[in-house]
Amino acid sequence: MTARDQIRGQHRGQARAGDLLELVRSGRATTRGALQQATGLSRATVGQRLDRLFRAGWLREGAGGPVDSPLGGRPSITLEFDDEHAVVLAADLDTRHARAALLTLTGEILAERAGVLVVEDGPDVVLGALGGWFAELLDKADRPARSVCGIGLAVPGPVDSETGLVVQPPIMPGWDGYDIRGRLSRAFAEHTGGPAGVPVLVDNDANLMAYGEQRTGYPDCSAFVLVKVSTGIGAGVVVDGSVFRGIDGGAGDIGHIRVGAEALCRCGSYGCLAAVASGWAVARRLTESGVEAASGSDVRELLAAGHPEAVGLAREAGRQVGDVLATVVTLLNPGVLMIAGDLAGTPFLTGVRELLYQRALSRSTARLEIVTSRLGERAGLVGAGALVVEHLYAPERVEERLRALGV
Repeated sequence: MTARDQIRGQHRGQARAGDLLELVRSGRATTRGALQQATGLSRATVGQRLDRLFRAGWLREGAGGPVDSPLGGRPSITLEFDDEHAVVLAADLDTRHARAALLTLTGEILAERAGVLVVEDGPDVVLGALGGWFAELLDKADRPARSVCGIGLAVPGPVDSETGLVVQPPIMPGWDGYDIRGRLSRAFAEHTGGPAGVPVLVDNDANLMAYGEQRTGYPDCSAFVLVKVSTGIGAGVVVDGSVFRGIDGGAGDIGHIRVGAEALCRCGSYGCLAAVASGWAVARRLTESGVEAASGSDVRELLAAGHPEAVGLAREAGRQVGDVLATVVTLLNPGVLMIAGDLAGTPFLTGVRELLYQRALSRSTARLEIVTSRLGERAGLVGAGALVVEHLYAPERVEERLRALGV
């Protein structure tokens, strides 16, 4: 059953303004006549629903469409989602640095900045600093704070998507159970002079990277897996266009699968994959051999310079991750497996391929594409922005927001 059939079946004759907006945004119905056919609503009722969306500034009329009747006549006026009525702020935190951006509702980056932000400094300091970054971005793009409809944040730890709380994060000391949404919303208002209570959505960085990459590069892939290998290791899974998070946000935490090694992980356990194959683990081994490296980003710089020991360790790490991914691929049967993060270069990817194809069922890999990131360091930002837009313009939330606007 198609999405149009679902709307028609569930809401025939009673589709809400939010349902009509969804049909227009998705391109499934972009004229008044097509909306009548899809929903079963009368012409007058469709007009009333659309009038609310026009008054909110969320819809606009586009060019005339083709004339469907063989008798000719005037072309139908097409309807378009007006992506200029608001903007979205997004930020992507890593352990020692961060990126932030101002985006349109369709994901175009209007302004961007990156810099040092250390998660170990704690949520109050980091989120307060992001508020200042947001003010700079709005100034740079010449956009008023009142135009921001929501904020998306990617963090390097497991997140309960219902509450927005980070849950027992191995590499984010002081963040467990902290009210990220409230603090970031206040920081935005304090630094920009914008309205209080701007919606904030928080999710794991690998989840949002996967969401951004799948939507922009592989929209037809029904099972997509992204593995981020930086200071830690995490995976994001997108199934049928939605992020799979598990019961409480813990899905994809492959960095803490036990692989039989004796190395102590930053989570406090021994033998985790992240303890032997993450950017942090490779940096530690390089340091022990006399090569200065403190994090995954340092390893990335060494790999870019062709440092032979870093190249060898990255390939070895890739083999260890590939061994685990053989099980992931056999279980999920994805169409695309994307490798991203600080270690996502040729040596690491070579190691992944070696073990993955050796260990996984041939049926599971017959149609599998193994690729590297298309969006690079912007993937988390694009995913965070998309998460906010899909949340705020979901049919049921559209109704709430229209009522709040008095239309």
